[in-house]
Amino acid sequence: MCLAYPMKVISIEGEYALCELSNIKRRVGIQLLNNVRVGDYVMVHAGFAIEKVDPDAARDTLKVLEEYENALRESTAQQKERRSSHRKDIPA
Repeated sequence: MCLAYPMKVISIEGEYALCELSNIKRRVGIQLLNNVRVGDYVMVHAGFAIEKVDPDAARDTLKVLEEYENALRESTAQQKERRSSHRKDIPA
């Protein structure tokens, strides 16, 4: 499965932009898009900006990804708890 993440452009140097998401900064190729400007949000996949998105769409996408991450963490914690309680039931 491939994912693209919305990132905010914080600087541009030639065909590359420095983009940020949750205090993580990445150098991203912007050759595939026209008129990328500082402050724009772009969808980043495999190190390239593949689409410009409006800030509201970027926030909505980030919210969904955060909810997914939280659900995954909760599920992982529950699995660990079940395994741990199962081991207590096994006689030594």
